[in-house]
Amino acid sequence: MTTLHLVLGDITRQRADAIVNAANSSLLGGGGVDGAIHRRGGPAILEACRALRASSYGGGLPTGHAVATPAGRLDALWVIHTVGPVWQGPDSDPDPLASCYRASLRVADDLGARTIAFPAISTGVYRWPMADAARIAVETVRTLPTEVEEIRFVLFDETAYEAFARHVD
Repeated sequence: MTTLHLVLGDITRQRADAIVNAANSSLLGGGGVDGAIHRRGGPAILEACRALRASSYGGGLPTGHAVATPAGRLDALWVIHTVGPVWQGPDSDPDPLASCYRASLRVADDLGARTIAFPAISTGVYRWPMADAARIAVETVRTLPTEVEEIRFVLFDETAYEAFARHVD
């Protein structure tokens, strides 16, 4: 049975089998969670991402998809990179955001990961409203069969933590 936990803190400080990166499609680092993971994880992550770009993902990683790399200096075995959607307003389709969580859990299962740490995908520069993103994230991971035993949402501030807490018992 999978358990859900909320953590207020820095995802780059988590010890887990897999840490999810809210990546941009280039896979080459960026701001927010993406930049923090690349900085703390070190050059091994960037090298693995460059290799992905040179082979399977020459055009970048599509929104809602996920792919894994080694975690470099992070306290994890893998980083699972996923590209969230940019919020386009109240009529934005929630499925690409839900797909980020589904695809990441499928990759985690393929890797044999038992613990995974997620950020609040698409809630930074991609502007997805936190309350809606929290609902989508929690509903998605609760309904997807997975071998992952612990799903951790690592939330950077109190506002995000409270939004997710409304959906986690």
